[in-house]
Amino acid sequence: MKLTRYAKAIAGAVSAGAGSLATALADDQLTLGEGITAALVTLGALGVTYYVPNREPKDVGLDDALRRSGGGGPQ
Repeated sequence: MKLTRYAKAIAGAVSAGAGSLATALADDQLTLGEGITAALVTLGALGVTYYVPNREPKDVGLDDALRRSGGGGPQ
């Protein structure tokens, strides 16, 4: 199992869960509802971030980019 494959999903879930918990703990108490909400936000972020694929990078060379922009590339 390669951890790098899941890194984006883990980072998204941790940041969403931490944000939800920070908001929930603003009054120095964590209720059952707030805990459940934080868990659901974490799982939701994990699922959405894992299942949405990354965009494939375009294979554009520097010469092609300069030619399209009207820049001074090799003619």
